[in-house]
Amino acid sequence: MRPQVSAIVPTFNNETIIRRCLASLTWVDELLVVDSFSSDATVEICRGYGARILQHSYENSARQKNWAIPQAQHAWVLVLDSDEVLEAGFAEELRGQLASAGADVDGFRVRRKNLIYGQWVRHGGIYPDTLVRVFRRSCRYHDRTVHAHLDIPAGRLRDLQHHIIHHDFTDMHGYLLKLARYTRYERDQLVRDGKRFRLRDLALRPAAMFAYSYFYQQGFRDGLRGYLVAQLKAGYNFLIYLRLWEAERGWDAGP
Repeated sequence: MRPQVSAIVPTFNNETIIRRCLASLTWVDELLVVDSFSSDATVEICRGYGARILQHSYENSARQKNWAIPQAQHAWVLVLDSDEVLEAGFAEELRGQLASAGADVDGFRVRRKNLIYGQWVRHGGIYPDTLVRVFRRSCRYHDRTVHAHLDIPAGRLRDLQHHIIHHDFTDMHGYLLKLARYTRYERDQLVRDGKRFRLRDLALRPAAMFAYSYFYQQGFRDGLRGYLVAQLKAGYNFLIYLRLWEAERGWDAGP
């Protein structure tokens, strides 16, 4: 029998974007949507694609996924975020790789194309954006508040050639909503790690991040979008350390 795949899609109020994600997963053996109690039509849309719906309160990405993984019915798990789609040909390649995968393979690395205002940006440090997104159901994410990785040794991973397409930045409104969440997660992880605020982090890290992305990683080759990426990286770092400073004074109670 061919290996079967469960796809896990975390959701929260994604009615405007979820259809294209689900449409790229019609081939999986199980579509499992883990929803954080959406108040819009997300759940109804997902049911229309035949998804099994579970609802669970969201703490952070790693814990949400670690809760969801054991709920999957099949031995192989594919994780896809609501603003992502699979590239044409991904399913066929993965099926072939799974059919030949021995007991020494626990997961597959996938490169991600990040789209900024609908255009793939190839420089500035956001490509190749390599992630492990297909893995055995026994695997788990490290317990981090943000950017958690699966605990799989590199020697037990294979690489897929087809990509995940990430609609990363489509408008400033959506980005600002994500920015509030992710800078809080980053701040919380710094606090967990025992990191203390230093003025030089706030003053120097953003400028260094811009220079590294725009010049060393050649973001300038992507024109305005490359400049935007470098500026957003700089601003992201500035806000993380500003929120750390606020938190140490008990001032940051926002989302």
